[in-house]
Amino acid sequence: MDTSSENMESQRQTLKLVTPLTLGRYHISEEYGFLLQNPLKELPEQYRSWMEIASELPHLIESRQLRAHVYKMPLLDCRFLKSHREQRLAHLVLAAITMGFVWQEGETQPPKVLPRTLAIPFVEVSRKLGLPPILVHSDLVLTNWTKRNPEGPWEISNLETIVSFPGGESLQAFVLVTVLVEKAAAPGIKALVRGVEALLQHNQDTLLQALQQLRLSIQDMTKALAQMHDYVDPDIFYTVIRIFLSGWKDNPAMSEGLVYEGVATEPLRYSGGSAAQSSVLQAFDEFLGIQHCKGSVDFLHRMRDYMPPSHKAFLDDLHSAPSLRDYVLTSAPSLRDYVLTSGAGCCLMAYNQCVEALAQLRSYHINVVARYIISAASRARSKMPSHPSPHALEDRGTGGTAVLSFLKSVREKTVEAILHPNA
Repeated sequence: MDTSSENMESQRQTLKLVTPLTLGRYHISEEYGFLLQNPLKELPEQYRSWMEIASELPHLIESRQLRAHVYKMPLLDCRFLKSHREQRLAHLVLAAITMGFVWQEGETQPPKVLPRTLAIPFVEVSRKLGLPPILVHSDLVLTNWTKRNPEGPWEISNLETIVSFPGGESLQAFVLVTVLVEKAAAPGIKALVRGVEALLQHNQDTLLQALQQLRLSIQDMTKALAQMHDYVDPDIFYTVIRIFLSGWKDNPAMSEGLVYEGVATEPLRYSGGSAAQSSVLQAFDEFLGIQHCKGSVDFLHRMRDYMPPSHKAFLDDLHSAPSLRDYVLTSAPSLRDYVLTSGAGCCLMAYNQCVEALAQLRSYHINVVARYIISAASRARSKMPSHPSPHALEDRGTGGTAVLSFLKSVREKTVEAILHPNA
């Protein structure tokens, strides 16, 4: 690279670091966070055949009729999907039909080929959105909610999904509790952006307020997640719901992947749904400067390819923002400076409280996974095989990771990020 090119690159980096973050630029809402605001419930009339199948999905899967319906689907053109919200709903609908088609008979007889009438439009709308052609977190959760009463509260009783799977109330609640976790994160995302701005302006008071708001938001996320125990039956989650979140990468049940007919002749491999596809915790990690081990980082970064591109760009730009952790470290480098009534001491304490709250959220998530996957798998093994369970991934997350070891590693690195000023 010549000198002029180096100067241009340096200028680009400088501009990138000092340009204020604004949520709107990344299609993130101050009120809703990463949730899609007011998702559509219906597609244009041209796509009625898709919506008819999607609306009957639990029944069609349970009665083993879904594949027959998919084979009869007309091949539809995606060009009539004009708006972003129409494309997002189309992706949700086609993703849900795909998961039902693949896993209708359980993990013992997954098909090798996705029919062209489903594969071609699914890949087309995926390319428009920059998403992979499989069910992802932004489908199942961010796009898949609506309020029964638009003026009513953010509570399970006032929410419903747009597209569903077998699992009844437990499936609905699994999705909607996760929606509430994302909603609880919204004030934290807003605070995070204020914190970056405070760092750029060297405004300690604003930074302190942002950190306090971030901590409260993380604690509210933990409270929202706790509702999983109230509404979701672990055995139904493990034996009925979980398989429809599973993908065809790192899954022994579909080790060769899936051929998308009319798109590619070779099988394609995509990971199943994973909490790591939510941008929330990765955003908090970037802002707080939490460093994970290489294996975890590799998986987390790979999951960014399963996020809407604007959300992924937000995480990338957060990574390039001024370092909060370095600021706190240089502001209170030793115990004699660590006076809680001072600005530096308050910021250090507030930073640590955010990290501690995040570690507690991750600990709670581990408890949830232990109950809904590990313990439920043990019970499923002890029962008669009259109700087959997804053995291929019994000790793994739907994203394909060795779930407990991954989550514990991430939690441990979060705890290690707590700052202890040198004496």
